[in-house]
Amino acid sequence: MGKDTIADMLTSIRNADMNRKRVVRIPFTNISESIVKILLREGFIENVRKHQETHKSFLVLTLRYRRNRDEPKSNRKILNLKRISRPGLRIYSNYHRIPRILGGMGIVILSTSRGIMTDREARLERIGGECLCYIW
Repeated sequence: MGKDTIADMLTSIRNADMNRKRVVRIPFTNISESIVKILLREGFIENVRKHQETHKSFLVLTLRYRRNRDEPKSNRKILNLKRISRPGLRIYSNYHRIPRILGGMGIVILSTSRGIMTDREARLERIGGECLCYIW
């Protein structure tokens, strides 16, 4: 695990999805909790619960089951997550320039002055922010 907790969380989810794991455990932070709530609300994950061991808290995510997971040697990615803004290069955009992923099929998660939200919510509230990641 590095210092970029968002990238570590996205990589853990991506690796679990590619290896056809049903459950993935990620470290708990306030930002990861907000992003996971958006993933749950948008239907990219099935369930989330908070788990605590000794002095550390974790979020346990249940990934959605997809039909083509049973195909042998399928290299096709089911869930695509891409980190955009990173500690070395922050990417900001106003609400006019928030990108649309797959014509609106995917989502952009933004960190705004009113909290972490999706691109649709930011456009409705007419605020911009830091583009954290793309999910499709």
